[in-house]
Amino acid sequence: MIESLRLRRVLGHYPTGVVVIAALSGGEPHGFTVNSFTSVSLDPPIVSFCAAHTSTTWPHIRAAGAFTISMLSAGQERVCRSFASKGADRFSGIEWSVREGGHPAINGAVAWIDCELDSCHVVGDHELVLARVVALTTNDSDGEPLVFHRGRLGRVLV
Repeated sequence: MIESLRLRRVLGHYPTGVVVIAALSGGEPHGFTVNSFTSVSLDPPIVSFCAAHTSTTWPHIRAAGAFTISMLSAGQERVCRSFASKGADRFSGIEWSVREGGHPAINGAVAWIDCELDSCHVVGDHELVLARVVALTTNDSDGEPLVFHRGRLGRVLV
């Protein structure tokens, strides 16, 4: 049997981008940090991420049926930490706006993707979420993405 701590340490050698998934549900903004985001299909455009069964935020976003994904920029470590914290007002002190799709987008991100929920699949201690991309745009500043690697936040060195 593979211990979860060992699995986390080994998989931590693979760098990932960091995104915030956010939706308006019941008139309130809800969002959380995800580093398991990836593209699944170009035709049709499908993306995926994983949400822990223990998340108290994911049920609100799932109920909304749609959401915005903000790809965080290298300077947004504080945003990442805020949306990863439990029991806090994650949007407090964070600049955001509502996108055309009606959901919160984090200002200053490198890109935004508006999605509609396609399906969820229970996989171990998470739900694998598949979402249809309905709109997307990039920030004109051409900023660098925020990267998570070996337990630390950083930037891509090219």
